[in-house]
Amino acid sequence: MTKVDRRIIKTQEGIKNAFTELMSEKNLDEITMQDISDRANVGRRTIYLHYLDKYDLLDKLIEEHINELRILCQSASELSYTEGNLIWFEYFERNYTFFSTMLTSKGAPLFRSRFLDFVIEELKSDVNVTEGKNQGLSKDLILKFFGAAIVEIVEAWFNNGLSEPTEVVAEQVGILLDRNL
Repeated sequence: MTKVDRRIIKTQEGIKNAFTELMSEKNLDEITMQDISDRANVGRRTIYLHYLDKYDLLDKLIEEHINELRILCQSASELSYTEGNLIWFEYFERNYTFFSTMLTSKGAPLFRSRFLDFVIEELKSDVNVTEGKNQGLSKDLILKFFGAAIVEIVEAWFNNGLSEPTEVVAEQVGILLDRNL
């Protein structure tokens, strides 16, 4: 990687971190490009070199994390849900500021919706309604049920609705999925 590449990456990281911090302090509608510029210590023109507006920045930030989760899912495809969930929850923990902001901020319903769509998509191949315990049930209903449950548990974990440690939450969600899918 060249020096220019590193500077661009460092600048983008600064912008994303500043934006995430601002979202934890105020609603998305209240955040201005000037706020982001001031917090990231870059000019507004620099932000516009990388992003169309704050909505584009939010969209790219969400997509980046969803893609990381997708990569984690692919790497954990041979693991049980219990083992795979631990990888997910450790990722959530490493990126606590982003996820807690996205799941607690009124300005980020877009994230919750995209996260739910992603979870449902990841579960699709594991749901069998032609035989076994889910035979005859609606695949759509099962996917929405478990997708919503997972999103709600992650949300509750970030909102301190669950006081259990990362490993315990990951393991117990994994056991529930292993039992029921």
